[in-house]
Formats: sequence, C-alpha cells, structure tokens
Amino acid sequence: MSHTATRSTWSNRWAFILVTIGSAVGLGNIWKFSYLAGSNGGSAFVLVYLLCVAGIGLPLLMAEILIGRRGHGNPVTAMLNTAEETHNSPWWAFLGWIGTIGALLILSYYSVVAGWIVDYLWQAFTGVRVETAAAAEAGFAALVQNPVRLGLCHTIFMVLSVGVVARGVVSGIESANKIMLPALFLILIVLTLYGAVVGDMSQALHFLFDFKAEALTSGVVIAGMGHAFFSLSLGMGAIMAYGSYLDRQTNIGSTCLWVVVANTLVGLLSGMAIFSLTFGYDMLPSSGPGLILQTLPLVFSHMPGGQVFAVFFFLFVLFAAWTSSISLVEPFVSWLTERCGIHRVKAALLTGVPVWLLGLGVCLSFNDWSDYTILGRNLFDALDHLTSRLMMPLSGLAIAIYVGWKMGRAVVGDEIKLERGAFALWFTVLRFVVPIGIALVFCYELGWLKWLE
Repeated sequence: MSHTATRSTWSNRWAFILVTIGSAVGLGNIWKFSYLAGSNGGSAFVLVYLLCVAGIGLPLLMAEILIGRRGHGNPVTAMLNTAEETHNSPWWAFLGWIGTIGALLILSYYSVVAGWIVDYLWQAFTGVRVETAAAAEAGFAALVQNPVRLGLCHTIFMVLSVGVVARGVVSGIESANKIMLPALFLILIVLTLYGAVVGDMSQALHFLFDFKAEALTSGVVIAGMGHAFFSLSLGMGAIMAYGSYLDRQTNIGSTCLWVVVANTLVGLLSGMAIFSLTFGYDMLPSSGPGLILQTLPLVFSHMPGGQVFAVFFFLFVLFAAWTSSISLVEPFVSWLTERCGIHRVKAALLTGVPVWLLGLGVCLSFNDWSDYTILGRNLFDALDHLTSRLMMPLSGLAIAIYVGWKMGRAVVGDEIKLERGAFALWFTVLRFVVPIGIALVFCYELGWLKWLE
C-alpha cells in the first residue's frame, strides 16, 4: 500500500476528540436543531434524533474515521490506499472527491450564513435593540438585501477559517479548537443557567423531553434521521481527513462515543437555553429558521442583561460555526499539500479564494441576483440542495457500503479493534441499518416518499 510521506498527527487522543467535536458542532447543532425541534413536535423529534445518532451517526462516524486512519492520507488518497490494500477498484477514490468537493461547496454558503452571525454579534456588541417582531423581521431582511454588508461578513468569516488551516494541523486546527471548544461549552453552560433563571426552563424541558406519541409522524421520523446524519459532519470528507492524522494506538470506538455524546449534549443544551428564553418571553418555538436570528434578538432586547447575553450567545454560535468551517477547508488543503507538493499557506489560499468568490455569488443570490435561478432555485438553495440532499447522503451511503461490504471483515476488524460481540453488532448495523436509514432520508428529501406524510 502506497502511503504518503510522514504526516502530522494530533498531539494526543483528546486533541483528536476536541477537533472532531469542533467539526461536528456547528450551526446544525444550534440553529438547525432548535428550529427543527420547534417545528417537528419537540420531544418526538428529539427522541428520533437521539436514537438515530446512536444507530446511524455513530457507526458511520467510526467507519469514516477508519478509512482516514487506514488510508493515512487526504480523503482521495485514503480511498486509493485502502482500495489498493483490499484489492478494490481505484474508482473508489471518486468517493473521496465527492466528499472533498462537497465540503468546499458547503463552505461557500455556510460561510454566508456564518456571516449573518458575525453581523448579529456586531449588532449585539454595539447595543442594537429590537423592540417588536416586525422590527426583528425587517432587520434580518435589511441584512440579506444588502450585498456589501453580506459580502463583508462572509469575507471576515472566510479569512478566519482559512487562516487557521494555513497555520497547520497542530499549530492551527488543533490549537484553535483547544481554545474555542472549551469557551463554547463554558458560554453554553452560562446561557443555559441564565435561561433557567430568567426564562421558563420547566416548559422548555417539557417541550423537549416529555414524549407525546401523537406527535411522532413519518415526517418527524425522517427529519430526526436526516439531522442525526448531518449534525455529525458525515459524508463531506472532513472526518476522514481528521481521522488520517490519528495515531494507531487510539481506540476509534470509544473516541467516537465521546464525540457523539458531546455533539448531542451541545444540541440539547442549546435547545434548553433557546426554548427556555423563547417560552419565558411568550414567543413561538415553531418560528422556523428565523428562531435564533429574529426571535432571540427580540427576546434579548427585553430581558435583564440582554445585551451581554446576546454577545455571549452569538459568540457561542460563531465559535461553533468557525470550528466546523475549519474542517471543511482541510480535506482539499491536505490533498494539495500531499499530492501536489504545495506549501500549506499557498494551498489554503488556493482553496479559500475560489470558495470565497462562489460565496460572493451566494450573497448576491439574496438580492441583486435573486432573479437568476438554477432549476428554479437561487444559488444558495441550489448549492444547499446539491450538497445536503444529494452529495452528502450518497457519500455516506457509499462509505457504509465500502467499509461494510468491500474492505473485508479482517481488515476492518484489525483497524476498529472492538471486542468480538461489539464488533459484530457495529458491523451488522453498518452493513444493513445505516444504508437503509440513509436511503430512506435520501428518497424522502428527493420527494419520492411524500405519500408517507
């Protein structure tokens, strides 16, 4: 097997856990989890989500890390190396390209959404108040209708993301996560405690955890399954790239368990903090994607110490977005440095500039270019549809098939190092449950299972 030259490795197991949590914990855990829970029956969605994180997310996370470490390279090289070792077709490298290119496409619009957070953080810091729901809605509309403002915030976020990756695996990615992840958790705990004091935590807990069978519809099940898959950054090459820097002594199973627990905890604590404030100030939990950008600014403007906690909240969301975006840059940067021999700083620029330019197009798709569509969708929606509904599910499905059916039980067992019973359970779930679950989400997202509703 033709491994690449000596590569960086994480300082220790906990460093890897931190950076992987950082990759997984992003806008999906805070922004998307909250509005999906609010729009899909609260506790029913949470229950399905938790079950699917354990039954789909965890097995697939382990499989993706396994490929990265076994292949000892960027996603494309890792697929080539493992395919060579297990006598599979080199065409499996295409799977690495799907994840790597998908990550860059995701970053182009993810950076724009994160730019909204940059703008709202600045507004919170400067004391901008939102007195009415109409003002909150008008404030967000003013942001997305201003291409210069959007472009500036998108640019700031891209510089932050590319700058960290340019510094290297340990000096950049690992060091940044060691600072931001503890800060993120500390801010989240403070926000949750504050929500318990000034908000309605009992109603938030009731909404999130008091299960009601009648709320469990097929749509809620699919939404929970889909978010369990997407919230762990699976199928986009990031986890595979991070896994390639993992030493051989680290146990993949227990490490992934820590990642899944921390990732889930962030989602649940975020929900508790957000919904305690939402209910405490008589706002609707089902306000959709506008929950944290329209509902919460209104809440912060009317609560004691609101400006301080608005700053804390948007800083928390920014850190989460930042740690995730770093992992989206790394797969292609590692390919450029390993396969093309390009210095990391130059590779980061060669990766970041085209993504930044595409992101400027996404900014314009909300305003000046809103009349230009791709198959009926503006550029933002088209990229989101292509990546989250097509590329990521297909990549995840292919990873499950590759590890479960193509690599061979002996090679997989040698890398995963689980006890016999635990390995048999994980391997069976990966081969049968995970592909079926992903296929159901994929078909539903394409509108092929609407009859289930």
